Amino acid sequence: MTATDWTSGAPGTGHYAQVNGINLYFETHGSGRPLILLHGGLGSGEMFGPILPALAGRHQVIAPDLQGHGRTADIDRPIDIRFMADDIAALIDHLGLDRPDVVGYSLGGGVALQTAVRYPAKVGRLVAASAHIWRDAIYPEMLAQQGQVNAAAAEFMKDTPMYELYQRVAPHPEDFPRLLDKIGESMAVDFDFTEEVRGLQVPTLIVAADADMAPPSHYAEVFSLLDGGLRDGGWMGEGRPKGGHALAILPGLTHYSIFSSPLFAAVTLAFLDDHSR
Repeated sequence: MTATDWTSGAPGTGHYAQVNGINLYFETHGSGRPLILLHGGLGSGEMFGPILPALAGRHQVIAPDLQGHGRTADIDRPIDIRFMADDIAALIDHLGLDRPDVVGYSLGGGVALQTAVRYPAKVGRLVAASAHIWRDAIYPEMLAQQGQVNAAAAEFMKDTPMYELYQRVAPHPEDFPRLLDKIGESMAVDFDFTEEVRGLQVPTLIVAADADMAPPSHYAEVFSLLDGGLRDGGWMGEGRPKGGHALAILPGLTHYSIFSSPLFAAVTLAFLDDHSR
């Protein structure tokens, strides 16, 4: 994959917002009910290029670059999904949005989840894709790989789309090793967001690839925390989760292809636009 695979040429408008102590870059695409779209680690909003036309055809898509990623310069604080959730809540206020839907993938899925947990009155619906909710849910070999993410790995990443994108758009391209250090430090911290998920107050779609970084059983367990998969759904849907939650395991995809898949766009739009929930 090259970084050009992440772009679509979809026309968008770029802006900066001074929020929560950070100069946050974001692009807007399309029109309709607002949808905040959050990218994965070491990426940017450009990752969603292949599916942006589909999303922006029905929603106003607002795609920020998270702290230290893309066109948003880093600041003096750790990479932490809770801090970045505060950034997104501040952006919602800055733009005067009325309960936008929030969609996130991987790191962005964790940020989206924390935004809904911490600011339920600011969020309409939530889509969390490929975002595990406790650290050891992912495969042991992936934990081992995460342990090797640090500044020293920068040299080995020079042929990757993440490095190429960062060098092309970052305000300070020389900071890539620093970003790797901070991402590595954040992934080394143990976490368990079981109780936060159990307390979610907004309709939530849990999405994963069938060959994701964690097994499908993990995402089914997350769904069970939301009252899902515990009983037959019933002829009229009366047995579905009480909060309007849903689960989608997408076939033929991996953690590294789901974010640009038409399947991801299709299930996201189906969930966000289903007004019966």
